[in-house]
Amino acid sequence: MLQYRGREGMWAWLLHRVTGLGVVAFLCLHILDTVLLGWGPDVYDAVVQIYHLPAVRVLEVVLAGAVLFHATNGIRIICIDFWSQGAEYQRLMLYLVAAVTAVSSVALGYLMLRPLF
Repeated sequence: MLQYRGREGMWAWLLHRVTGLGVVAFLCLHILDTVLLGWGPDVYDAVVQIYHLPAVRVLEVVLAGAVLFHATNGIRIICIDFWSQGAEYQRLMLYLVAAVTAVSSVALGYLMLRPLF
């Protein structure tokens, strides 16, 4: 049986699309909760209180990590497209993107979740 064995580039492609969809989903949610202002500040305040729940705070950290990965991987893609040696160094750049995303996400997670502790 023939199976495709993707490497780092395939996973970067897939994660870039997934994080992009996650960011778009959040933007749609943000637009919807802003529309609630039309029903009055009480309705808006009641719904926005959901954002203070611990589980939602953790999801905000995941969102921040998704935005960080999507942005830094986008820069990596630009480098691959416009730098003559970009394709040669794409794997190394992906590891750099992963390291920057991980370190930044941990730091942001600490700052964002600190009020919970």
